[in-house]
Amino acid sequence: MAGALPRSPLAPERLPELTPVAGVRLAAAACGLKKTGAPDVLFVALDPGTTAAGVFTRSRCPSAPVDWCRRALPKGSARAVVVNAGNANAFTGQAGVKTVASTVVAAAKLVGCEWEEVFVASTGVIGQPLPEDRIARHLPDLAKALGEAPSSSDWEAAAEAIRTTDTFAKGATRTAVIGGTPVTITGIAKGSGMIAPDMATMLSFVFTDAVIPAPLLQRALNAAVDKSFNAITVDGDTSTSDTLMLFATGQAGNPPPAGGDGDLADFQRALEELTADLARQVVCDGEGAQKLITIAVTGAISDRSARRIGLAIANSPLLKTAVAGEDANWGRIVMAVGKSGEPADRDRLGIAIGGVQVARDGMVVDGYDEAPVAAHMKTRSIEIAVDIGIGRGQATVWTCDLTHGYISINADYRS
Repeated sequence: MAGALPRSPLAPERLPELTPVAGVRLAAAACGLKKTGAPDVLFVALDPGTTAAGVFTRSRCPSAPVDWCRRALPKGSARAVVVNAGNANAFTGQAGVKTVASTVVAAAKLVGCEWEEVFVASTGVIGQPLPEDRIARHLPDLAKALGEAPSSSDWEAAAEAIRTTDTFAKGATRTAVIGGTPVTITGIAKGSGMIAPDMATMLSFVFTDAVIPAPLLQRALNAAVDKSFNAITVDGDTSTSDTLMLFATGQAGNPPPAGGDGDLADFQRALEELTADLARQVVCDGEGAQKLITIAVTGAISDRSARRIGLAIANSPLLKTAVAGEDANWGRIVMAVGKSGEPADRDRLGIAIGGVQVARDGMVVDGYDEAPVAAHMKTRSIEIAVDIGIGRGQATVWTCDLTHGYISINADYRS
């Protein structure tokens, strides 16, 4: 990459203070993968008894770390996580497999666990072999740096270490109650380009001190992802490396949930809030993004259909460039609904932009005044509402505009 990118205009003023999670220790350092010399490896040690859940890219060309995580996850327990930025270790053949093995063996030895309790993730350039011991040889020093009681600043350093083209670190914290016991959830994420549903290059690691068995943890994660990371898109491209993992250390000491919907209701709420927060931060850091676009679809035949329609709109280059040019061209929304392949009725379709009704029953509304819509298009946060008019399905998806900045960033990505 050609150098530090200017901070996204959609970035929050600062990273929120991230609440440490009992049973989680972490350290970050540089091992020379980022040309800037910035920290590029994160090592996380987890207390014994930690359970794990994960979702990964559905790309047919997954990275070696994704293959390993899929193999290890059925065990349902975790003791360490190693993440590197600057090299995706994808499409690297047996060399990539050997690098993962070397990293896993070194981490397992340092924390004293089985290999299948170590999870790895990589992000960066695809197709560049990573020396077998490049990460492993740095892990002993990272292990020595693991803090017994990490502070918010340690979590911030962790979020910084996993960045690539991101212009800001991403993190979020929530609290919940399980069986009368308060629990903490803290997560970090990275992502800026190559972002699309199907576990959208995107990495995210979420930690909680709750006591939650692995099967229930996986169920909670699946439900949260469906409403968050699988409802965002920057450019329609799904990465080889997408990884989202959730770890529960059990240090909060809450009564183990029995599995009923009510047992984890508040935890589910908090987890969904946190993953949606992280997902929106990824969109706000879309490569070259100047505007956040929220698309709310109602009246579809099902929630799934509503999301597909929303994503068809969100992935339309015509719509995204119109937003970038601040052009209130609502015909491009109609086009995207029509191309989605989902059931729709032209003569029942309704569209609103910035809360202003633009079209209803398949045509422009009487007396439509474009002035307030044009003014809304000049803001940083664009709101589009589409009523399909044939059912009760609904969904919200998030995307960003498509600017010349996206081309510049990706044209220079390897330089």
